Amino acid sequence: MQEFHFALFADYFQFYLRDEQVSRAIDQKNIWEGEAVNNLLALEPGIINVGTVRNMTVPVTIMIGDSPPTDDDLLAWEHINECSIDVPSGRLVIAGCTDYLPGAARIDLIPGCYRARIYYAGLHTLSLDGLDGDDHYQIILWPAVCDDSQVIWRTAESYV
Repeated sequence: MQEFHFALFADYFQFYLRDEQVSRAIDQKNIWEGEAVNNLLALEPGIINVGTVRNMTVPVTIMIGDSPPTDDDLLAWEHINECSIDVPSGRLVIAGCTDYLPGAARIDLIPGCYRARIYYAGLHTLSLDGLDGDDHYQIILWPAVCDDSQVIWRTAESYV
């Protein structure tokens, strides 16, 4: 399994993964409503927007595998989502929503659809001012048929 580590500026409490060929701007006003806020996940074609509990730099690990993870330790995570992303370009962009897109990190993949399991931990470790915390995020991707998103695990009804 390939593993990549990033420190992403989660401006507006989010970062994203997107196919490099997605050319339109992310419509922040309409995607972060209702269930998306509560699930810390907003989806658009070719884009996974991952919600965070801080709008500061957060640690993110992305792992690329051949099959779904089978050894989830649910108690190590406060929240787990699963969703799909189509990456026809074979280039996945990883960035904060205000990052300069041409300079953003990229991961080369075999073109196609991927499932993404998104893990969230340390969501309740924020300082009183919300600037510091031990929150961290991990995403495992594997080739799969695109399917609906689902919440796999949640320890609280809301984190925000």
